[in-house]
Amino acid sequence: MSDPRTTSRFRRISAAGIFFQGGASAVDTSTIIATLVYGLTANTFAVGAASAILRYGWLFPQIFVGYLAQRRQRRMPFYIVGAFGRVACLVAIAGALASADWMGGGTVVFLFFVLWTAYAFVSGIVAVPYNDIVGRSIASSRRSRMLAIRFFGGGLLALGVAAAAEHLLDALAFPNGYAAIVLLGAGLLLVSSVSFVSAGEPRTPVSRASGGGFAGYLRVGIEVFRTDSRFRLFVYAQWLGGAVMMALPFYVLQVIAVQGGTSQVAFLLAAQTAGALLSNALWGWWGDHHGKQSLYQGVALMRAVPPFLIMAWSSMAGMWAVPEIWGFAGVFLLLGALGNGTTIAVIGYLMEISPDDRRPAYSGYFNALVAPAALLPIAGAAIVETTSLAGVFAASLAASILQFLIIRRLGHIIPKVTDNDP
Repeated sequence: MSDPRTTSRFRRISAAGIFFQGGASAVDTSTIIATLVYGLTANTFAVGAASAILRYGWLFPQIFVGYLAQRRQRRMPFYIVGAFGRVACLVAIAGALASADWMGGGTVVFLFFVLWTAYAFVSGIVAVPYNDIVGRSIASSRRSRMLAIRFFGGGLLALGVAAAAEHLLDALAFPNGYAAIVLLGAGLLLVSSVSFVSAGEPRTPVSRASGGGFAGYLRVGIEVFRTDSRFRLFVYAQWLGGAVMMALPFYVLQVIAVQGGTSQVAFLLAAQTAGALLSNALWGWWGDHHGKQSLYQGVALMRAVPPFLIMAWSSMAGMWAVPEIWGFAGVFLLLGALGNGTTIAVIGYLMEISPDDRRPAYSGYFNALVAPAALLPIAGAAIVETTSLAGVFAASLAASILQFLIIRRLGHIIPKVTDNDP
């Protein structure tokens, strides 16, 4: 018979994930934020920068949070600071957008990027304590199932967000409609935060914190990267994953280029959400029954499909009786499915290879090492400006193939288990 406390934690953590997915969809950088920034600036680099800031801000703080969390018996306080802090940032962004009429366009753009940067970096505080608490609260055999439940329920909620977004964008003038969507996202993230905190935190194992302060912590991280071949290849794979993802904010710009407007952004968000929703059962079953590495490898291979399809469909626009928007919706359907599959695979694999008593440190090391790849959407904007939108999709396609080859090598590495593991 299962422990009631364990069951309660599973449900509350799953509920927190569901509301997080709904809230995150309201500030999705490949649809809502991309079209908002493009509407404010009409600048490709600004679109790429918004995506890069969010990813870099999410990853960079984790080396510091990992160091601090590793030395404390309770990690929930770190989660509280990040989770409620990001809600406050989104409320401030909504206020700035709603005040655009009297503040002026330049001031709104400036405030948006300042607050968006704050939102990104404050959000980055959450990841380390979240991974650690979930890793201690939910057994490995149930983690993929929990993530699948999170993404399935979150997908249903995100469909509601997409429907609300379409109504708000139709009913309110720019950028007031976006202000309302961001505020909706803030409300959902608030519910998520409360649910996760209410789940509590299980007992923390005795930490093997390295000596020598922060410098010693960094030396151990370098040693982990040097001696743990699985960890090292995992980092390489994620660098290539960053190159795959650099194209994400430009898919919607390709649709705008072909369709001539942003009126379908909520529909594309709904298609992306539907893809995530429909695929969750597959990713959860795959990860729990065939392993996290197998799931990671399969998803990496499939990520070559969307950049190929967007180029093919755009080149054939007008040649088929089917409206172009339906072809683009199919691309966003796949993006949503593979986005969830990648998240489940990466989180699950990182938890799998991280020692129980050093999970915060491993999360910190990993995310700090892959943080530079988060800036690649800016490089993607440079590719678009110097070549075309097709150029960034071709680069993403090549990166996905290389990532698949690296992940295949992970499957041939036998885990090293010793009493002296860092």
